Amino acid sequence: MLSVLAARYHQGQKTMRYPSARPPDLPERFAGMPHIDSQRNCGTCRLCLDACPTGAICRQDSADSVTIDTGKCLFCRACSDVCPQQTITFTREYRLARTSREDLVVVNAQRERHAAIEDLKQRLFRRSLRLRQVSAGGCNACEADSNVLGTLAWDIGRFGMQFVASPRHADGLLVTGPVSENMKLALLKTYEAVPDPKIVIATGSCAISGGPYIDHDEVCNGVTDLLPVDLFIPGCPPHPLTILDGLLFFLGLVP
Repeated sequence: MLSVLAARYHQGQKTMRYPSARPPDLPERFAGMPHIDSQRNCGTCRLCLDACPTGAICRQDSADSVTIDTGKCLFCRACSDVCPQQTITFTREYRLARTSREDLVVVNAQRERHAAIEDLKQRLFRRSLRLRQVSAGGCNACEADSNVLGTLAWDIGRFGMQFVASPRHADGLLVTGPVSENMKLALLKTYEAVPDPKIVIATGSCAISGGPYIDHDEVCNGVTDLLPVDLFIPGCPPHPLTILDGLLFFLGLVP
């Protein structure tokens, strides 16, 4: 027993101290919030629009610049790779979550995050949030990065958050995947089983807009048109730090 305690002492602290300390280092290839340089004139160039696999990029009306819908974006960098002007670049900004679907659209600069949660839900959920994760036809990438949050290094339990097995024990749903036709009814029934008041979190581009499967006959283009979504977390998949930051932001624990 003493040897076990000694080994644990020498291992030291394993759980990251974020958000009270700096966040963990991100991978070298991490692609965060896209940035559009308003000083660079796109003219009639359509290379980025043609390269985008999900139609996330649109040209602004009566303007020689574009917008990027991060709810549709796969963060694949295809647009920045083909842009001769380097108008579009991807930053290291991991704080991508927003409470409004409109706020996911990047114009010339990233939009500020608005107040995340109404007073009633904040009082109810801030110190104890239970989520039922629903994989609605996902590829398991978003699911895996969500599950990481329960490991020793991330430990969302220290914030009073927990994934639960039954929707009847949950405060809301964390939905991943484009919502296939085969999962639509199951998702709706799971939502009905969650007691009021309840929340819905769309995690990943598939859950927000359909992702790479957008407009396919067998998917519903995400959960947005099926259920009232309280929080959108973009990414394909979103990094665990992006998901954690989104949950903390939603509860008002980080700005």
